[in-house]
Amino acid sequence: MSAAPVTTHAPLDEWNAFLYRVPTETATDRPSSDSSTPLTGNTLAVKDNIAVSGMPLSCASKLLDGFLSPYSATAVQRLQNAGMIVIGKTNLDEFAMGSSNEYSAYGPVRNPHDPAFVPGGSSGGSAAAVAAGLCDAALGSDTGGSVRQPAAFCGLVGFKPSYGRVSRYGLTAFASSLDQIGVLARDVRTAAEIGRTMAGTDPYDATTASDTPGTPWDPGDNPSIPSNRIGYAASYAEGLTDPIARRALENSVDHLRDAGASVIDVELPSTDEILPIYTILSAAEAFSNLARFDGGRYGRRIGGASWWESLAETRRDGFGAEVKRRILTGAFVLREGYGSRIYNAALQARDRLRAFYDRLFSQIDALLMPTTPGPAFRLGSIHDPLEMYRWDRYTVHANLAGLPALHVPMPSEGLPVGVQLLGPAMQEPRLLRIAAVLEAMGGAR
Repeated sequence: MSAAPVTTHAPLDEWNAFLYRVPTETATDRPSSDSSTPLTGNTLAVKDNIAVSGMPLSCASKLLDGFLSPYSATAVQRLQNAGMIVIGKTNLDEFAMGSSNEYSAYGPVRNPHDPAFVPGGSSGGSAAAVAAGLCDAALGSDTGGSVRQPAAFCGLVGFKPSYGRVSRYGLTAFASSLDQIGVLARDVRTAAEIGRTMAGTDPYDATTASDTPGTPWDPGDNPSIPSNRIGYAASYAEGLTDPIARRALENSVDHLRDAGASVIDVELPSTDEILPIYTILSAAEAFSNLARFDGGRYGRRIGGASWWESLAETRRDGFGAEVKRRILTGAFVLREGYGSRIYNAALQARDRLRAFYDRLFSQIDALLMPTTPGPAFRLGSIHDPLEMYRWDRYTVHANLAGLPALHVPMPSEGLPVGVQLLGPAMQEPRLLRIAAVLEAMGGAR
């Protein structure tokens, strides 16, 4: 891993979770809502790649340093209309590209459970803010696990809705076919209420679902799952070398059986087959999406003898090492000839994966699997980018197939651990109800 960029940014908190905090005298200001909701008065932190009107939108990049958003993301606006109070913007891996929150132009975020460890990425600032008690909940973006992995490292509930369930309008695009705004919260019920409030069709995002589900999202005070069939990836459990993470997964199986669920062993594709699909497609889309950041319309611009020189210098100075790595990878897989065949093969593989999950969820109601290979690792301990990418090997499935997914913390004597649940597309209420059962049986803190 390349060292984090040198920065003059003064941390706003001891974990460097926030990049911007709303001034104290205006922190209680919020749009008026027609009536009180379960979210009224709750504080919300927003990852700094999601637009909030009048607040910075830096994506933790020098390229956008000082840029203020002229509008709010649909998801943010709906939460504000429900009475939530946005108190600031959180740190992240630059342009949401990373798994540790060490790739920020404004310095790394530290895990509130132990500041020597990473909080996960790319939504590490949002996770740290909630875990440290600086806010009631936070929004993050999840392209390949960037909400669920930080939730796992920080002991939180991390909820990624189905692709298209929540509008992406106002979310700075990394990989448009994979990105989804998600929630970091301390409990399933809060995550469910925030997810339900954000959900629904949006004229500014043609990929949003036509309506919200009729079934309530709130799992209730006494959730139960006597008839649910839970798929269990035993082969994934056997691949966990960390005994704490493996014990958490095995204990969750026992909890679900005790609750009346039928746990069925299922075979899933090898993670060695899935991760390259994600790496290729996300890099290709990042190459396309980040082409707009040229310094000509917004953000920093460095002058040059010609437009091309100015563009080159602006992007060379503005983008960090990891962003450049992914742009170059995307350029390679989209080039004419051999490269384009790699991209097309990845598209076909994703189609096969989606078909696989369609068949699987005709036989089961939810899938239980690891979220991460183990607890958080130490800051600066991983130097190989490929090793870093492998921390996403259990989370990218949901993004590639467009499925809802949720991380639930499990009891741990040391750093936090937990498990992941995946469900059929657009079936969030069912997934949340199962997650609430795990929580009620001692999963979440």
